[in-house]
Amino acid sequence: MGDTCFIQHYVDDDPSGAASDYTCGKSTYNAHKGTDIRLRSRKDMEAGVKVLAAADGVVLGLRDGMDDVALNHANEADIKDKECGNGVVIRHAGGWDTQYCHMKRGTISVTKGARVTAGTPLGEIGLSGRTQFPHLHISVRKNGAQVDPFDPDGQITCGTPSQESLWDIDIPYSAGGVLAAGFSPTVPSFDTIKAGTADQPLAPDAAAIVFWTYAFGGQRGDILRMIITGPAGEIIRHDAVLEKDQAQFFRATGKKLRARQWPSGQYDGTAVLLRKDAMIGQSAATFTLP
Repeated sequence: MGDTCFIQHYVDDDPSGAASDYTCGKSTYNAHKGTDIRLRSRKDMEAGVKVLAAADGVVLGLRDGMDDVALNHANEADIKDKECGNGVVIRHAGGWDTQYCHMKRGTISVTKGARVTAGTPLGEIGLSGRTQFPHLHISVRKNGAQVDPFDPDGQITCGTPSQESLWDIDIPYSAGGVLAAGFSPTVPSFDTIKAGTADQPLAPDAAAIVFWTYAFGGQRGDILRMIITGPAGEIIRHDAVLEKDQAQFFRATGKKLRARQWPSGQYDGTAVLLRKDAMIGQSAATFTLP
């Protein structure tokens, strides 16, 4: 958590038309009923990340066969009433249910009515249903009522839950973060960044050195600081200020070649996401020119 997977959205615990998570923060959206655990890219999704049953139970229902395609105008009508995408629902003891959404097509590995134990593989994280990025949406219910696993008694105290969470490990709160960073000879497209294929090798005579950063959970006023250093020291430092809230975004900075070729040696890129001078995420990348 925080390295290869990230919590992007929490349950919306505000019953009004506004939205706030269990810390009274903004890492959610109105009427969101689960916890979204995302991957860095489609490349990670394609490699395969298993979804495991949270506890012992019986498979109550499932769906498979929906394509792993990000939501767009062309497919929005096709997913109406199937927003969960490919998924599984498990009935546990004591009136508890868990639901797992947006799983990868063709990976559901359980059948309806099957008994599972905690940790049983159910399938893999995907991009099916109403989603813009590969992630697992997990919902928890008790006797049909929504439960926030980070604050199960529903008594919101802005970051100090009045009883222990339902997770069996301590999961630090995520207010946003940096998913990935890398180098390329030109500014990459957002599609290649989301696909996980934007990092490209550079030659000594590359027309430019570009350092890109992919982040999530951005809020207006956040600063994404990007620094490139080379064999002779700092090459460029750039602060990109967010002008609006953005669920996922990328920024890039760089420098054009002014000589015959770049000096040989190691080049480092550092990216830090700052909010009111506090760091909420960071990433780094490096490459070496002969």
